[in-house]
Amino acid sequence: MKLNNIKLFAVAILVTMTAYNCSNDDDNNGGPTGPDFSGTYAQQDQMGRPAVNTVFVSSGMKDTFNTTVPSQQNASFQAMFENNLTALSPAYANPGDANALGLDAPTFTGLLATDVLNVSLDGETTFFNPNTGATLTGRALADDVITIELLLIFGGEDFTENPGLSNDNVDANDKPFLTSFPYLASPW
Repeated sequence: MKLNNIKLFAVAILVTMTAYNCSNDDDNNGGPTGPDFSGTYAQQDQMGRPAVNTVFVSSGMKDTFNTTVPSQQNASFQAMFENNLTALSPAYANPGDANALGLDAPTFTGLLATDVLNVSLDGETTFFNPNTGATLTGRALADDVITIELLLIFGGEDFTENPGLSNDNVDANDKPFLTSFPYLASPW
């Protein structure tokens, strides 16, 4: 009889815990039901192309760049980008020098100063694919964005100039990407 009482007590505890943990809170009883857009929000940062802001925006102008809408960035920042590019990269030492895309310093920095990630709606999505020539048509997760940016900044007309500056030597993600949604690598 004592064993039956212990079993009955255990079942009662289990039922109580299950009932307590399975409350009907679908209504949230007045709690948040979605995003709250009622406040005033201000843009603090943007990064269409990783590292571009870090490298080309002068330190005193980073907050201004981050809060400038992309449609106004080229007019406001292209000259700064060009000055910083030509000071940084020997690949643009002479007027008319171009990168492997054929972009000279004014054209390349005009592209970079508008910090958006371009997307091709009818072609390959990639930051750069040397096999197809597709460039800045989006970004696939496995794209080596920093090395591509370094090549475009320091690599000259055929990606061979300044080899010590043209590679971050990080060739892959530290974990494989998933083959289905959400595609990102699993967390550590």
